[in-house]
Amino acid sequence: MFPQFGATADTLSKASTIMFRIGTDAHLYDDPEDVNIAPLLDSKFDSEKCEALKRLLALIAQGFDVSNFFPQVVKNVASHSLEVKKLVYLYLLHYAQKRPNEALLSINSFQKDLGDTNPLVRAWALRTMAGIRLHAIAPLVLVAVGKCARDPSVYVRKCAASALPKLHDLRLQEHSSTIEEIVGTLLTDNSPAVVGATAAAFSSVCPNNYSLIGKNYKRLCTILPDVEEWGQIVLIGILLRYVIARHGLVKQSMMFHLHSKEHSSSENDDSDADSKFGKEGIDPSKKYDSELASMIYRCYIEGPDDYLSRSSYSNKVFLTFSGAKFTSSKNNEDVKILLQCTSPLFWSNNSAVVLAAAGVHWIMAPKENIERIVKPLLFLLRSSRNSNYVVLCNIQVFAKAMPYLFASHFENFFILSTDSYQTKALKLEILCTISTDSSIASILKEFQDYIRDPDRRFAADTVAAIGLCALQLPKMASTCLEGLLALTRQDSFTSDARASEEEAGVLVQAIMSIKMIVKQDPPSHEKVIVQLVRNLDSIKVPAARAIIIWMLGEYSKVGEIIPKMLITVLKYIAWSFTSESSETKLQTLNTVAKILSNSKGGDLETLTKIGCYVLELAECDMNYVVRGRGCFFRKLLSSHLGSKKLEDEVVASSQNEGLLNVLAEHMFHEQATQQSPVPVNYRVYLPGSLSQIVLHAAPGYEPLPKPCTILDDADAEAEVSEQDGSDSFTGSLDEESGSYNGSDNSVASGGNTDNGKTGSSSEDENIQDPLIQISDENHLRPAGSADLEELMSRRDLETWLDDQPSLPNSSIPEQSKVPRSARISIKDIGKRVIPKTYELLDPANGNGMKVDYTFSSEVSTISPHVITIQASFENCSSETISNIVLKHEDFTTKPSDSSESSSQDDVPALIPMEEITSLEPGQATRETIHVRFHHHLLPLKLVIYFNGKSHPVKLRPDIGYFVKPLPMDVDAFKDKESHLPGMFECTRSCIFKGHVDYLNKEKGNHTFAKDKFLVVCESIALTMLSNANIFLVSVDMPIAAKHDDASGLCLRFSSEILSNSAPCLITITAEGICSEPLNVVVKVNCEETVFGLNLLNRIVNSLS
Repeated sequence: MFPQFGATADTLSKASTIMFRIGTDAHLYDDPEDVNIAPLLDSKFDSEKCEALKRLLALIAQGFDVSNFFPQVVKNVASHSLEVKKLVYLYLLHYAQKRPNEALLSINSFQKDLGDTNPLVRAWALRTMAGIRLHAIAPLVLVAVGKCARDPSVYVRKCAASALPKLHDLRLQEHSSTIEEIVGTLLTDNSPAVVGATAAAFSSVCPNNYSLIGKNYKRLCTILPDVEEWGQIVLIGILLRYVIARHGLVKQSMMFHLHSKEHSSSENDDSDADSKFGKEGIDPSKKYDSELASMIYRCYIEGPDDYLSRSSYSNKVFLTFSGAKFTSSKNNEDVKILLQCTSPLFWSNNSAVVLAAAGVHWIMAPKENIERIVKPLLFLLRSSRNSNYVVLCNIQVFAKAMPYLFASHFENFFILSTDSYQTKALKLEILCTISTDSSIASILKEFQDYIRDPDRRFAADTVAAIGLCALQLPKMASTCLEGLLALTRQDSFTSDARASEEEAGVLVQAIMSIKMIVKQDPPSHEKVIVQLVRNLDSIKVPAARAIIIWMLGEYSKVGEIIPKMLITVLKYIAWSFTSESSETKLQTLNTVAKILSNSKGGDLETLTKIGCYVLELAECDMNYVVRGRGCFFRKLLSSHLGSKKLEDEVVASSQNEGLLNVLAEHMFHEQATQQSPVPVNYRVYLPGSLSQIVLHAAPGYEPLPKPCTILDDADAEAEVSEQDGSDSFTGSLDEESGSYNGSDNSVASGGNTDNGKTGSSSEDENIQDPLIQISDENHLRPAGSADLEELMSRRDLETWLDDQPSLPNSSIPEQSKVPRSARISIKDIGKRVIPKTYELLDPANGNGMKVDYTFSSEVSTISPHVITIQASFENCSSETISNIVLKHEDFTTKPSDSSESSSQDDVPALIPMEEITSLEPGQATRETIHVRFHHHLLPLKLVIYFNGKSHPVKLRPDIGYFVKPLPMDVDAFKDKESHLPGMFECTRSCIFKGHVDYLNKEKGNHTFAKDKFLVVCESIALTMLSNANIFLVSVDMPIAAKHDDASGLCLRFSSEILSNSAPCLITITAEGICSEPLNVVVKVNCEETVFGLNLLNRIVNSLS
């Protein structure tokens, strides 16, 4: 009647939506592809920059890739606006790993911000530096973390603690001790926020360094209730592991009680504790599964995998805990403090904290105090569904070990309509475990409602739970059987032959539960078996019929009624055999075979006829499994069936007949004996851990440490003093063995002037100079120089390196023994350098044309931005290739950026090359081309034209040839290196194996074998010179090292960047044995930080 009201309501709804968006940044998500972001980033106003940065972060939240704005965002890192700076840091954190080279450009700003007066700026800078995660800046980040660890601001110190795991993930072995020292410093902090973050760092960096915890244990326990919730979880685990590793387990705990019961004869000192927890001291209502509880505690310490693998052996060797590995909770102050400080956490708002605290008391608290964990855990059941499931997974383990803990609280585990199926299943299992004589009536009454639940899978689980309750409480077995039998007679199971699978599952589970109960005492449950057999005609579910038929054959001799009804039942089974399912047919054959093998007396003939009839039907069945089993039983029971035809088929020897009879007797004659209890094979993990939920060891899971595995301070000091006393003489060898240093004035390398590399040409090529020569210049004191010349003249270099000769003390003063390395020179190595070859066009894609290229060491005279490349053109086809020319992809267009072209002397990307007229099949030619790459990492797109066709290719740069050799001596090298410290220095380590293959080949050749040190030096030098256009400055080889020890080997290379002539210095040091792979550390000093980092990565890749 009033349509305007509907319009008004819609308008009001839209208006309310707009009102809610006022004052928020929700509008940033409306136009994700706005093109106005770039101009806003370059704006002079901070408000517009903030708008652009917020829009970028909104796009990131929506999953868009906005890394193309990285250069524009990075330049705003130096903004004075806190809001802009914070947004820039958030953007950098997201894309720093994708764009590490550009992120390094802002390192200077980060270091500057570390000294800002605003603690937020200092924290943001540190967090962003740690988020870049590059080896090149790891030393800078480590220094920054160490500085911020002593910052007066709590927030900055917390960020320093959070940065330590990121540094540890870089696997910086040389800085691991420094990182642990910073962790120890932060553990002494008085701020709960810092301690929580440091606990997380401790668990990641050095989880087994309990000495850091021992120094601060009491203070950490005291501050534990004030730590943030997630920090409390980690800190509780650390303190628990420390107490167990330091003091062992608690004597009054359940773990010690189980140990005393198993090893009561081995412990005399613990008789008091044993008597206290003996049979007289335990309340009869407080029963528990000792085997399961023992398994749980052993899994906590050994780990489930180790325990289950060990317990699978026939000879089980259990862990034996000596009395010294247990402590008393009454006398041990550390244990008392831990239990006292975790008690208030039972009522924390965080469910994980409550579980962690409960885990401590479950493991360490005295047995009479374990009940304190019950009410807090039950209170957690009122939380969310996800928390419910986690809590129930842990309660399930507690209840299995000690059912009496939760027996009086069974009503808390009743099923709710809102519970998920997984939660319902856990509650059912817990109810079965904690059921007692006083509570079973209420539990069974509750189960009656669950059976009518629409979720029939849950109803089937409830029926199985009824059977478990009957097994646990034999007094209630008859009551449970009555209910289960009534369930099998329901119309939903008997009226429709095609009952749903879920309904069929309930019936099958009911009969399986009856089977389990009957198996405990078959004679007393004869009427139950008879009632099931009588209902066989009305039960149509194949699995249920198979179970009933199995019970008929298994208990065919039980009582008086079953033997009398066998013939009638077998006739019915034989009559319905052809219409049964395969599962029922197989069980029918088993039952017939059992009855025939056990039958005697007057009914034998009738039973034999029925058996023969069933076996004949089986042999004609369509299912090959049924046919095979029928043939097997016919031959096995040939003596019982008495058929002449069968007797002819079977071997007539008495020995074979006896074997068949023995086999049939073992298979069918004896009832299933009462088997020994199945060993407990549960997988149990620490309370509150993820592994306990997923039931397998999650990444990072560690069992509890072995008890008393760390010494106290007095014992540790005594042990250290003993080691110091026994090893006091180990340093004398190094002090007594002298070594000689090479000349600093001698140039350690010559060069081939043609290619600009190292080394000088030999005057006579027919005369082969030695690879390494000791410099003749006087570099030692006069007293030692003559002896060195005499030494080198009478012994070869290999013997001199392997076994340091003993020189008279009078001839070599002590001052001359300080140097520990000799400088050597490598000659003619430039002739052996083989540049690496790259493929530009393969014959398969180039119609038979193959183009390879190598980077030349020659410096181009056209421009410093141009790289010289040797290209090889080869015709691999059977036809002539003509008009071959190589051009740039955009050779027809001019550069659009005039400033860029002017800055690079208007040099094109590819200097035009002369056209190759033709190449005959199999013919090859080499051409020199000059290329200007746009960036030392970006490939250059080219096009090869021949035979009137074009083939696009990519010419990939090699950063090793963006430099040229810079000849200098060692003094100049060290001087330039001293001016490039800190952020201009980057280091990485790798494993070098280039020399191993050669040494392995030369093992059998003792006559002309090269010295191992020489092979290592040559291999490293050749690898470096083959992958970069650099100058070999010096090679320092250790001469006072042990046999075959290359530790101390140092090679220096120098170069300068082509574009700006900035020096780039490379130092390589080696550690390890000559005949094995060496641990090589590569250091690059360069003013261009990004270039130096990329060059370092290229060198490391070539060496490894």
